[in-house]
Amino acid sequence: MPVPKAELHLHIEGTLEPELAFALAARNGVELPYADTDALREAYRFEDLQSFLNLYYELMAVLRTEADFADLAEAYLARAAAQGVRHAEIFFDPQAHTARGVELGTVVEGLWRALGHSEETHGVSTRLIMCFLRDETAESALRTLEAAKPYLDRITGVGLDSAEVGHPPAKFREVYGAAAALGLRRVAHAGEEGPPAYITEALDVLGVERVDHGLRCLEDPALVERLVSERVPLTLCPLSNVRLRAVDTLADHPLPAMLDAGLLCTVNSDDPAYFGGYAGDNFDAVRETLGLDAERLRALARNSFLASFLDDDEELRARYLAEVEAYVFD
Repeated sequence: MPVPKAELHLHIEGTLEPELAFALAARNGVELPYADTDALREAYRFEDLQSFLNLYYELMAVLRTEADFADLAEAYLARAAAQGVRHAEIFFDPQAHTARGVELGTVVEGLWRALGHSEETHGVSTRLIMCFLRDETAESALRTLEAAKPYLDRITGVGLDSAEVGHPPAKFREVYGAAAALGLRRVAHAGEEGPPAYITEALDVLGVERVDHGLRCLEDPALVERLVSERVPLTLCPLSNVRLRAVDTLADHPLPAMLDAGLLCTVNSDDPAYFGGYAGDNFDAVRETLGLDAERLRALARNSFLASFLDDDEELRARYLAEVEAYVFD
């Protein structure tokens, strides 16, 4: 059994495996522009973030009904549980669905069919984080937050994703202020393709409690010092970074340097169907390629639970942390 871990950077739409994409397409009468699953897998070769996003949004066309979103979440939870995930904080992109005519309620209710009993079914506790698309307008984000109000009993926090460059965090100052007033937790993608200044802006303007990616913080020593002193978690996604060319090869990944600097790093899968691996696969990859020893892997697993939004269930967090400490690496 893999080391117990929390997954804190996971886009549920990015868990759409080719086989499920074709099954849902058949169910909903959607024609995909690929001959078969092999041809679709071949399309999963990306030059950068934007080339991935183009395919990511194209394939969402197969997600239409509550049953589709439930099946998507069930498939992810089964894979994640098999790879040692005990707690998952799951992103979803409502604007990408409402823009296609799919109601927000359809998305949330569908996901909740799986998440609502995930502890009993898969042994995985969950939280749901609603992300705003940063290449859409701030007004659209505000409308989305307003539309989500009937579902806030099931939504723990808000995030910010999609194309980063040219869309600084400050653009979403108002919607993050509104989310904070509603008691929602706040995270944001920053410092993946965007500059270190975007990380600072996410902290100071949006009030984020975790930074998703944050890879480029190393370019700003003062920022690193701040992230260390304030214990701001970073949700790193190593296989994603390689697939999207943020780093050339996994051997070049700065994770060891980030740990050496005292940063509170976690390892996650991002969009695992597209990037070649789920949470456990990412742990295995950094263990083998970066030569991380058992104590560093234990620290990453420990960090994942410390960085999670389990403040409402400290007993559960303590139980997970005890599992990490008791784990014996082979």
